[in-house]
Amino acid sequence: MAGRIRDDDIALVRERTRIDEVVSQYVTLRPAGTGSLKGLCPFHDEKSPSFNVRPQVGAYHCFGCGEGGDSISFLQKIAGLGFVESVERLATMAGVQLRYVDGGQPERRQPGTRARLIEAHKAAEEFYKEQLNSSRDAAAGRTFLAERGFDRAAAEHFGVGFAPRGGSVLLSHLRGRGFSDDELATAGLAASGARGRYDRFRGRLVWPIRELSGDVVGFGARRLFDDDRIDAKYLNTPETPIYHKSQVLYGVNLARREIARQFQAVVVEGYTDVMACHLAGVTTAVATCGTAFGEDHARVLRRLLLDHEESRGEVIYTFDGDEAGQRAAVKAFEGDQQFASQTYVAVEPDGLDPCDLRLKHGDAAVRDLIARRIPLYRFVLERALDRFDLDRADGRVDALRATAPYFRSVRDRAKLVGYSRELAGMLGMDVEEVRAEVARAAAATGRAAGGPGSGGARADRADRAGRGRGTAPEPEAAPAAPQTPLPDPRDQPLSTERSLLRLVVQAPTVVGPAFDALEENVFTHPAYVAVRQLVADVGGVGTSAGGDAWVSALAEHAPDDAVRRLVTVLAVEPLPASGAPERRYAADLLVRVQERAVARRIADVKSKLQRMNPTEHTEAYNKLFGELVALEQHRYGLREQAAGGLG
Repeated sequence: MAGRIRDDDIALVRERTRIDEVVSQYVTLRPAGTGSLKGLCPFHDEKSPSFNVRPQVGAYHCFGCGEGGDSISFLQKIAGLGFVESVERLATMAGVQLRYVDGGQPERRQPGTRARLIEAHKAAEEFYKEQLNSSRDAAAGRTFLAERGFDRAAAEHFGVGFAPRGGSVLLSHLRGRGFSDDELATAGLAASGARGRYDRFRGRLVWPIRELSGDVVGFGARRLFDDDRIDAKYLNTPETPIYHKSQVLYGVNLARREIARQFQAVVVEGYTDVMACHLAGVTTAVATCGTAFGEDHARVLRRLLLDHEESRGEVIYTFDGDEAGQRAAVKAFEGDQQFASQTYVAVEPDGLDPCDLRLKHGDAAVRDLIARRIPLYRFVLERALDRFDLDRADGRVDALRATAPYFRSVRDRAKLVGYSRELAGMLGMDVEEVRAEVARAAAATGRAAGGPGSGGARADRADRAGRGRGTAPEPEAAPAAPQTPLPDPRDQPLSTERSLLRLVVQAPTVVGPAFDALEENVFTHPAYVAVRQLVADVGGVGTSAGGDAWVSALAEHAPDDAVRRLVTVLAVEPLPASGAPERRYAADLLVRVQERAVARRIADVKSKLQRMNPTEHTEAYNKLFGELVALEQHRYGLREQAAGGLG
């Protein structure tokens, strides 16, 4: 007889369950003040973490969407479980033996419920694993694994199994476990044909696909035999109530803790690539399941990476170097704005995927592949520019027109400036010319989509129509004084520049005259350039004692209201915690802004050298090469200087 769980047992489950451990299966949490943890909300898409967990009181709340409750309600919502199912799962985790009112027993799950479908997949996984080790037909699967460097322990670790070649072997097994044909069809484990129901996966090597919680929700199956009626090399579970291919990542249950710890996620293309990466030490690898990497996949990784504006994380894709891989890279770059983390590409020069690379060259080669990653945007640009003759003026113009639209999805102005600068270096063209073309491409996209650019066109048409009807144009208002555009304070690429200026405004004596000696090109945003000029206009940091008078002097000399507001903001933004080595901190900032400026110049020189024929332009080539050597030495000197403070 089914019964209700006793109230005191429910209370005991709540008492013994650490809500942070439950939530951490789905969301990466970081300290957010005394007794509080914070992460990206799993219930709505957000850029900054507003999901708070208080372990001491066993509660969570999202200040963004309003969701809140305890560990039981969290599991109900995140996993789609009922109250009783959630309590029973948490009781198992906490080691609590549940008792039921009037001596009842746990309620038998209703057919077709999520819990029943999960149970069916768990039973199927156990059956498949047993078949891999015992079935004669499974020898082909064991050989497949062995030829790719995977032994029995590896197969066990990843849950690899074998689906028998018979038409309904799994069906018969699961029927004996109490599952109906309709349930197994709903779960995607069985399919229907002219002769009735049959096993969906037959004669194939199978990998269990798990959610973050570890529950199996589907399978991926690899063709082994030539007489397989399905030609597709890989066959995956279809869309079901518990399996949505756009939301699951193979290996994520194994990788989630390392993704959170290392602030890194490696996206590979197949199940064996995930296995190879993990066994080689790249334990942050995951793969999509029969579909391209998309927005929902990105949301899963963002929660695990705690991906937000101040993130230091990275997402690394392993695309093939062929044309298909290049198309995939372009598509990934178009969706790049989903991440605050930096995105990279790791491509093996010989076209080997991680599995083949490990088999041919060993574990170290896989680790080196990931370590040699290059920025995703640079990979996309380099492959696109390969199609053009950059030694010709018209070739460079055509290349610019072809690549400028790649940046149409970029909304971060600072990133757009950086991309334009690097593209200009690769093309050997003027930065402003490249930036203007990128802006035109973005505007054209906006007009086509009915965006901001289209509003102006509609206004022009309306104005012309008004004049045609004899309507007198209204007098134009006096144009407002141009204002310096202000940067987003959360822009990570500009954070060092902002930090240094914040210190200059609040504590100029800590920075000293070293700031005054900085070259003009160390600041990249117009507003930060304006603040640096302000400092020079009022006599420089070396003459200032700081305080209210210093801030007031800077504000009074501001060229416009925008820069004046920026000075005020910089004056009140918090500095590092008290007790920090301030002069060492200042020295580090000074070196970092200089090193970034030198790195930009190095990139420009290298780009020019790559396009220059040393035999035809010997003198110019040697001069540039000498400049490159001097720049590299300068960068090395800056790094050495950082260790000694300002002196």
